[in-house]
Amino acid sequence: MIREKLDIEILDTTLRDGAQGKGITFSLSDKIAVTETLDELGVTWIEAGNPGSNPKDLEYFRLVSSMKLKNSRICAFGSTRKKDVKASSDSQLCSLLDAQTEGVVVFGKSWDLHVNEVLQVPPQENLAMITDTIAFLKSEGRIVIYDAEHFFDGWSASPSFALCTIQAAVDAGADYIVLCDTNGGVFPSVVSAAALEVIKAFPNSRIGIHAHNDSGFALANSIAAVQVGCIHVQGTLAGFGERCGNTALASLIPSLELKMSLRCLPQGNLVRIGEFTRRIAEIANVIISDDMPYVGTHAFSHKAGMHADAILKTSRSFEHIDPALVGNDRHFLMSEVGGRSAIVERVKKIAFNLEPPVHKDHPVIISLAQKLKKLEAQGWAYEGADASFEILIRRELGFYSPLFSIQAYRVMNEHPTGQTIACCHAWVKVLVGDTTEVAAAEGVGPVGALDSALRRALTRFFPGLSKVRLEDYKVRVINGKDATSARVRVLIESTDGIRSWNTVGVSADIIDASRAALVDSIEYSLINEQ
Repeated sequence: MIREKLDIEILDTTLRDGAQGKGITFSLSDKIAVTETLDELGVTWIEAGNPGSNPKDLEYFRLVSSMKLKNSRICAFGSTRKKDVKASSDSQLCSLLDAQTEGVVVFGKSWDLHVNEVLQVPPQENLAMITDTIAFLKSEGRIVIYDAEHFFDGWSASPSFALCTIQAAVDAGADYIVLCDTNGGVFPSVVSAAALEVIKAFPNSRIGIHAHNDSGFALANSIAAVQVGCIHVQGTLAGFGERCGNTALASLIPSLELKMSLRCLPQGNLVRIGEFTRRIAEIANVIISDDMPYVGTHAFSHKAGMHADAILKTSRSFEHIDPALVGNDRHFLMSEVGGRSAIVERVKKIAFNLEPPVHKDHPVIISLAQKLKKLEAQGWAYEGADASFEILIRRELGFYSPLFSIQAYRVMNEHPTGQTIACCHAWVKVLVGDTTEVAAAEGVGPVGALDSALRRALTRFFPGLSKVRLEDYKVRVINGKDATSARVRVLIESTDGIRSWNTVGVSADIIDASRAALVDSIEYSLINEQ
């Protein structure tokens, strides 16, 4: 395989460090899907796990060896040999070889605290463990990426000892030296200074960075390392991982490519980074933060009317890049402070040929602005419910023709005696065209039961709804002074596995508010499916 030459090599550790994040568990098929996604994105290395840790990883390495990857190389992960054991006799190192990967990542100790108190070996034995391990793996024909664990803490405690461990790895033939902020606690200034000294001391070595986010500096530390000459960066695409996570590659890669003109991915792949990040988050069953730089849904969202007006005149007045470069879109959040310019842009997307041409003083725009302010005064909030606002626009334009209507529905809660888990039942009667359909369902909550019943009734007419599911559900009391009579706002996030959208409902009845948000969600899905 001829790989495109890149300025910065990216190693994604979603399948190893990412899998150590709380609540993240990958099945074997998940691991294969993540591998395919990362290869399609074009990262240089995929760190796939420790083959000696569990049978699932062993089976993964067997399967991945037969995959025809287009861009990425697979590497297995492990530690240096155990103390007082020959590298060739170390079972963990033998399992790394058995994985048959092109590269291996091994970590060793750089901090004398760990050598003295964790490994409890003399400094010379620690250096021998590093040297023997790398030399053994190199003799077996592997590309060796050496992770200098706790390097920056070790550097702060004893620079000379930390450098000795790097010297041992270089002398043994390591192909890469990766400086790790394992505890995630150092500042960018420390990373810059230490990394620069390593680069000066070992000018012929490929130096990399592996940063954790425990102080919120993982991204900044990775960029600081690149700025002084590191050419290899490790992280996870979506940023999740041990404790507070790793460097979020979905935020790092665009900064390196667009701000520093450093190629990290094959030509043309950056525009799909948001798509791939969401795909991996879906596989891991985590939610990408709306405010994640570059790829989050709020990354290019504007609410203030003055901002929206300025953006439409000169986009860089309030945007640091063109959102299209990373496959994202500009969003104008609809609210009473958003201004008519923002509404104009939303209407143009739905009715680009409206006559007379749409503008801030168009009757439809004036009517929508007035209606928006009135509804928000009643507790509706459209800034987080773009799908509901699109339906509102379609109604105002006369483009909205409901594809179904709910004729009647009933939701019942049941609390069987002696059982701690309640059971909820929902019954719904819908009209689609001239056909009536009745369906019932049960769930652990009333909204879940209603959602299931509604989808069951409609899927016969709209099979595509089988892919749609409720992803998030939020309730907020609008005016707490009204106590139990208060109106509530329900926000629902739905997904079909590819796209996500948000809808809103408001009522003094939480079930009715949920019903309104669910109906908008389904209508939006059907409108955009056609």
